Amino acid sequence: MPPLIDAAGLHGRLAAGERIVLLDVRWVLGRTDGRERYLEGHLPGAVFVDLPTELADHAQPALGRHPLPSTDRFQEAARRWGINEGDTVVAYDDSGSMAAARVWWMLRNAGVASVYLLDGGLSAWRAEGHLLETGEVSPGVGNLTLAEGRMPVISGHEAAHWHGDRVLLDARAGERYRGEVEPVDPRAGHIPGAFSAPTTDNISAAGTFLPAEELRARFAGLGVTDETPVAVYCGSGVTAAHQIVALELAGFKAALFPGSFSQWSNDAGNPVATGPEPFEGEPATAGTGRPQTGTATGAGGSVEP
Repeated sequence: MPPLIDAAGLHGRLAAGERIVLLDVRWVLGRTDGRERYLEGHLPGAVFVDLPTELADHAQPALGRHPLPSTDRFQEAARRWGINEGDTVVAYDDSGSMAAARVWWMLRNAGVASVYLLDGGLSAWRAEGHLLETGEVSPGVGNLTLAEGRMPVISGHEAAHWHGDRVLLDARAGERYRGEVEPVDPRAGHIPGAFSAPTTDNISAAGTFLPAEELRARFAGLGVTDETPVAVYCGSGVTAAHQIVALELAGFKAALFPGSFSQWSNDAGNPVATGPEPFEGEPATAGTGRPQTGTATGAGGSVEP
């Protein structure tokens, strides 16, 4: 099923009386005011989802800044949001779906069949002239039972070897990929072999996803084909989910590295590359077949491809 629903379609289904659970996932790295902004105005009936506490376990160097919670913990949260078996779920935020994509991926991974992102989020809802409501929404406890493992994932060990005839995409901002800045993780740079593919390039100025054909051309330019195994990481596994949505819209399936660079960079034995290209040293063949250059330094500063 398609991962997106637009504001007009959502409003029509709600007006027709369809039961839809709305999840407001307002979170941005470095900010803690998501709940306050939710209380000031949200889609009618929407429940606030706190990403750091409900969509992640406590940060651990060995697992990253936002480790996926256990199935039991996630199920407890999903029931607290009022989700019942068979419900349709629509998640949104006010940051181009960058945060809401996390709960979309997690629910898909847990076996929820009918889950969407509101394309354009809060801004799209407002642009259609639809009203917001204020205050807290506290639904009755749902009865949803979650599974696990329905979406592909890779480990750090697999990420280390995800190049050659496979494509590893780094969904962070280009300056973090290149190692020019690193605001939160212990080392700057990227996993050797990864291509830079910032999630911000998936969306329009209005915060909606680009048309499928534009997304397909974007990923094709990074070496992705229908036969290419693709995996995605970001800083802590949040915006990488957005990249997986974009790839799905483009007709490609992709795996998530949940621990992402926050897990990778905390292991001193892992090499970290800097610069605009996946590797330094001898050219290597990636999905595009183009030479890959840059610098890759592991523990002790040794250069590794």
